[in-house]
Amino acid sequence: MVDTSAKMELIGKMIERGDYFTINRARQFGKTTLLNGIRQKFSDRYLVIDMSFEGIGGTPFESQSGFVSTFCALVVKYLEFLKIDGKYLSFWKDSEIQTINDLSSTISEFCKNYPLPVILMIDEVDKSSDNQMFLDFIGMLRNKYLDRDKGNDATFHNVVLAGVYDVKNLKLKLRPNDEKKFNSPWNIAADFNVEMEFNPQEISTMLSDYENDIHTGMDIMAISNEIYRFTSGYPFLVSKVCKLIDEDLDKMWTIEGVRKAVNRTVKSESTLFDDLTKNLELYPDYKRFIYSVLMNSDVVYEQNNPIMRLGKIFSIIKPDEEGKVMIHNLIFEQVLYNYFIAEEAIRNSSARSYRSNFIENGKLLMDQIVSRFQFFMHEEYRTEDERFIERQGRLLFLSFLKPIINGSGFYYVEPQTRENSRMDLVVTYGGEEFVIKLKIWHGQKYETEGKIQLSEYLNVRGLDKGYLVTFDFSKNKIMCPACWVDFNGKQIFEAII
Repeated sequence: MVDTSAKMELIGKMIERGDYFTINRARQFGKTTLLNGIRQKFSDRYLVIDMSFEGIGGTPFESQSGFVSTFCALVVKYLEFLKIDGKYLSFWKDSEIQTINDLSSTISEFCKNYPLPVILMIDEVDKSSDNQMFLDFIGMLRNKYLDRDKGNDATFHNVVLAGVYDVKNLKLKLRPNDEKKFNSPWNIAADFNVEMEFNPQEISTMLSDYENDIHTGMDIMAISNEIYRFTSGYPFLVSKVCKLIDEDLDKMWTIEGVRKAVNRTVKSESTLFDDLTKNLELYPDYKRFIYSVLMNSDVVYEQNNPIMRLGKIFSIIKPDEEGKVMIHNLIFEQVLYNYFIAEEAIRNSSARSYRSNFIENGKLLMDQIVSRFQFFMHEEYRTEDERFIERQGRLLFLSFLKPIINGSGFYYVEPQTRENSRMDLVVTYGGEEFVIKLKIWHGQKYETEGKIQLSEYLNVRGLDKGYLVTFDFSKNKIMCPACWVDFNGKQIFEAII
């Protein structure tokens, strides 16, 4: 397990202050695990009532009596599991508890009489967060919170709500066929600023525990950094990569092992990836936004933009240090690229039919792939509008490349080097690594700068060869065959489209 003590220390301060707060993250981001951690850490000083709205359906929210009886039943079920004194159970078993006001009185009496402060935690709270009965319920909790601070009431010491959507921003829950609830009484909630992603140091604590048991001899920090590089610490993805290495890759705890696990993760089916693409299908504006982020790294994050906020809530995007929007992690990025490649279904069947020509003795012939792509673009797209090529060029190359390496290799866009005018693509195949820079022509000066950037990046990755594909939209462009050139001690295969 990852050592999350630093995160729990921050949460502990919120608990001690009596904060009410929400934990809003995407699916499989560790929300339930974090709630379990709160229960385990604080159960000696607090009574922690832990429940979930998952699976209770919509019927309990159709009337006050239905909701109140369901809520009380959930509390009783949990307290019986804890085997607390029956006299405290009796507060919740009163058949006369029928209304929200009755429930409010029950909460007051229970919290006033129980010997420990009481924490209420509700998981999957947004399953019903767009229901008016739920709004009435949290409105009641809000009023009791305010009265508690005035010394006029007894109530829960903390209320912790967990779900994908923030109940303070219900209008972001996109349900095209349902009435949207634009107002929320949950404005008392404290901001939850605990980073739930695992940083490399935290990942290393899990690998250290593993290594103490298994003794693989891995370089723990090198593996931790490589896992983080592809996952950005997304908890499910970190766990998935480690699980694959341990169970499916014969404990291949090396850099190559991490990359193989990443490749398998991208190709695997999961509810997380299903959600990733399902939301693209449901919401055209959101889909166009995600596409623009993939193809244009100059998109600036705007907090008040509902589409951008939705992408952040889904944990698909995040702002970088400069405030520009980027896809949360390289695995998501590749899944999204694959989605748009498949959707485009562009005219690159020739790539599949020529696949055998691009692989020799298990080795990828990247120079021949680039040459063939140049010819393919000249033959198939010479009459296309240049704005289309400028917008689609990178996706066209990926669409051409993917069926060739599919099954034995994978690619990703290097996040540290992306700019609007270029995209650095790293391809791994057969134990080899290839760096391809895709650029838009802005004159000879910038073309030289591109070669300088590529040669420097090749140095960083310990490579002698690189590939430069330039999309030239100038009026006087000349179609020249792709060729090798020597530059700053590196060999660069250059093709101008």
